[in-house]
Amino acid sequence: MPQFIPAYTRPHRDRRDLYNLRRMLPFLWAYRGRALFALGCLVLAKVANVGIPLVLKEIVDLMEQTPRPELTLPLALLLGYGALRLAGSLFNELRDAVFARVRYHAMRGLSAKVLRHLHQLSLRYHLERQTGALSRDLERGTRSVSSILNYMVFSILPMLVEFALVAAILFTQYAPAFAIVTFATVGLYIAFTLAVTEWRMDYRLQMNRQESQANSQAVDSLINYETVKYFGNEGLELRRYDDSLAGWEESAVMSQGSMSLLNFGQGAIVALGVTLVMIYAADGVVQGEMSIGDLVLVNAFLLQLFIPLNFLGVVYRQIKYSLADMDLIFKLLDKEPEIQDRPDAKPLQLDGGAIRFEQVSFGYNDDRGILKDVSFSVKPGEKVAVVGHSGAGKSTLARLLFRFYDVNQGRIEIDGQDLRDLTQESLRRAIGIVPQDTVLFNDTIDYNLAYGNPEASREQLEEAARMAHIHGFIQSLPQGYDTRVGERGLKLSGGEKQRVAIARAILKRPRILVFDEATSSLDTKTEQAIQETLKEVAQHHTTLVIAHRLSTVVDAHRILVMEDGRIVEQGSHAELLRENGRYAEMWRLQQEDKAPAAG
Repeated sequence: MPQFIPAYTRPHRDRRDLYNLRRMLPFLWAYRGRALFALGCLVLAKVANVGIPLVLKEIVDLMEQTPRPELTLPLALLLGYGALRLAGSLFNELRDAVFARVRYHAMRGLSAKVLRHLHQLSLRYHLERQTGALSRDLERGTRSVSSILNYMVFSILPMLVEFALVAAILFTQYAPAFAIVTFATVGLYIAFTLAVTEWRMDYRLQMNRQESQANSQAVDSLINYETVKYFGNEGLELRRYDDSLAGWEESAVMSQGSMSLLNFGQGAIVALGVTLVMIYAADGVVQGEMSIGDLVLVNAFLLQLFIPLNFLGVVYRQIKYSLADMDLIFKLLDKEPEIQDRPDAKPLQLDGGAIRFEQVSFGYNDDRGILKDVSFSVKPGEKVAVVGHSGAGKSTLARLLFRFYDVNQGRIEIDGQDLRDLTQESLRRAIGIVPQDTVLFNDTIDYNLAYGNPEASREQLEEAARMAHIHGFIQSLPQGYDTRVGERGLKLSGGEKQRVAIARAILKRPRILVFDEATSSLDTKTEQAIQETLKEVAQHHTTLVIAHRLSTVVDAHRILVMEDGRIVEQGSHAELLRENGRYAEMWRLQQEDKAPAAG
């Protein structure tokens, strides 16, 4: 049997649960009046429910004590009995209807806060996370808010109110033995439930982890559907998924077995308590100390107490599971963004859009440097290209410029302002990018194009599409601009997606432009047309071009050649060819590669 180690100790878990419940209160504060009104309805509903056995006792006693010839229908009591039942139902439904707004508003508020926080977390976090596991944890976490509120307001609090009312009646109207047996049964039931449920929690937590892992593997394999097919690895993906589910299966079986033990133990405790109370009540009737109505009353109270109490085990387990799920969400909210605005951060004040890298060193990990003492500048309106072999650090420059990461050493400035002193929102608003790997939303072409400027008119959008040489293609589609592009834009070719990205950047009209292998997925003819478009778009803009094809950057004012994270050469295309160095060697190799293709 596998040994499960608790994720955290019992005292620490209790503190986390109470801490998380307190953090949930602000989401309820907006509708605190509704919440209080719902609690009032809850109390009135339970008063009505407790009053039903009392009226039933009076009806039974009246009919038992009245001789048969003189027996009349106790109409008032019967009407009162019916009215109490109606009132109980009315207040219960009113409570549910009023509290619905509170519950769903809390879910909405937490969901929005989590998504906002996820967008604030660093690129490093999003590159390392697993989408499937995260989406599963988010779903369970936000649903846990509804579950906890639902159980607290509709199960726990009603049970406590009803128990207090019944306890008051038993203490004041009957022998102490009734209350003592009832309290002892409830106490034993709760203690047993707590002990066994705590033991079961480890299996449940293990199930959650394995389910998230399996779900993540399934989602990853489907996202990479084409790669799986390319290599014929359907069997491998299925085995990985099944291995994770095998662990989940073992945990689930243990969880179910322990739940059966818990349910049987709860049933035994309830049966023992009910039997003892009914023996005392029957003996009281035999001794003449209690009436038949008292026996009926005690029996009705037992049913009202122990039937919900039998459900308490399920409620408690679900609350514990929900608290564990909620803990995942609040731990995510506790994760500090790696890149944050300083308290005194100011908006970027654009002048000409000059860029300056000054002795910049950077590495994604401490043990592996990517950029080493990089210094260069791009003047307003100037076009500077960065070339080099894969892994030289070219794309890292763009990530640092967007401040997805902070430099380890040195500084990056725009118009003399250190990026670390600026608000991220103003910085990124001033920069437009055409990335190498264009990922589109699973929505329409219209939506993806307009993402560059949601306020743009349809005419502006179509003009940007024409400039990117994609308007004709869109018009040829049956749904035109309303065509859905599929998950990550998989229904479009690589070239079509890049042209959408170019149109998006055109629509944004930023002061600074970054082209990161912007034409790498285009054929030669389309590339030449797009190059002319990019030249037009880049006019009077500060432009940084990251490229592998040297033919796309021959018109750059200056070309930086990177190797192993350093700038080893720089100059214009003609100057670098005259130097006959690294750039000239790369140029000759690419020209030789193009010659056979042309032939």
